[in-house]
Amino acid sequence: MDTPQKVPVSILTGFLGSGKTTLLNRILSEEHGKRIAVIENEYGEVGIDQALVIDADEEIFEMSNGCICCTVRGDLIRVLGNLMKRRDKFDYVLVETTGLADPGPVAQTFFMDDEIRAEFSLDGIVTLVDAAHVEQQLGRSDESTEQIAFADVLVLNKTDLVNDEALDKLEARLRDMNRMAQVVRSERADVSVDTVLNLSAFDLDQVLERRPTFLEPEYPFEWTGVYSLDMGRYELSLADGPDPAMSLVVVSGQGVDDAALREGAEWCVRRYAEPAELIRPGEQIPVAKHVNLQLDSLGRKSFFLDVDTRVRLGLYAQHTAEEFDLELTNADGTTIKQEAERTWVAQHEHDDEVGSIAIERDGDVDPERLNAWLSELLRERGVDIFRMKGFISLAGESHRFVFQGVHMLFDGQPDSPWGDSPRRNQLVFIGRNLDEKVMRQGFEACLI
Repeated sequence: MDTPQKVPVSILTGFLGSGKTTLLNRILSEEHGKRIAVIENEYGEVGIDQALVIDADEEIFEMSNGCICCTVRGDLIRVLGNLMKRRDKFDYVLVETTGLADPGPVAQTFFMDDEIRAEFSLDGIVTLVDAAHVEQQLGRSDESTEQIAFADVLVLNKTDLVNDEALDKLEARLRDMNRMAQVVRSERADVSVDTVLNLSAFDLDQVLERRPTFLEPEYPFEWTGVYSLDMGRYELSLADGPDPAMSLVVVSGQGVDDAALREGAEWCVRRYAEPAELIRPGEQIPVAKHVNLQLDSLGRKSFFLDVDTRVRLGLYAQHTAEEFDLELTNADGTTIKQEAERTWVAQHEHDDEVGSIAIERDGDVDPERLNAWLSELLRERGVDIFRMKGFISLAGESHRFVFQGVHMLFDGQPDSPWGDSPRRNQLVFIGRNLDEKVMRQGFEACLI
């Protein structure tokens, strides 16, 4: 029996007012032979974008009130899972993000979640750019910079509002920020569907064999503490902190090594996407549920955990333990120390030092040196590398090696044979504060 093909997914992003909905309507109205399911994300409690999308046969799903690049990632996973229950009704998925979203973590979803990775393949990221206003946005919005840096295709829209000289200057700036992306000019998002669909920018047929050890996706929590507990009642107390409430998920059977913590973190992403149950001081905290600890009264507050067998619990908390002076004690008042803890660093602190580096060199590469160099580069700078892509000539291999990645996620496999073509290495890195000299030297050291 043939294995079903993965469903291709395109992410449609761009800053507020750039023309995403106009492009979406254009895609849905053209005769392209595709049955498209649309996933929309809006920021705010009242959704309006769905009402702006033309009446079409396509399936439209809406996720509201959240930043799709962080807290709504669990919603995205759930909606994609529900889509698979009606797999016969569509053959392509479009995810339109809010204009305030960083598309990087959305792309990571298609690498990281095993169930999603088995059913969907990320076809590419399309970013709409408002030619008339993008210069102002780049000066004050980190998200618009991120959206440009991650793109496979940049649709430079509203070109009728800008003169040719300004357009040429703007396009040059965009290419400096992202040399990997194709730039397409448009008025009213009037571009060919083939320009934005079927990009094959990501080929995930050969998925990552293992999850990179140092992967740092964005999570809706900041801290995890792991406690080994005997049967009994425990008191979790918190002092005043930066918020009048703190979200928390308690995981039973939590491991202490890095792989187990990451597995628990991915599981908690889905729990955090669920509505939180309000827990007041003096009440019991349920296990495996998203709860909101009420902390709006002055002074230290206590909550309780009842344990009916020896177990290791993981506390995945919205804030770090230090921010609320969090303490877990047993019935005798003895403080229980964490067996392990982990701080999950959010990547929402941005600046505008984004650019691209292109490396082109003839010759063959030693695979072991290349692996060592890439491992060190991703370990030390992976958070700052938004996208990477290229071809490498591996010594002793007749086929060129194609690779691509998002942050610390790396995917590579043999591609077409070199044949009579020159064996030339071409690598593109897009990111923040990248040291071109150091990176060139690092790669050149891999050459034989």
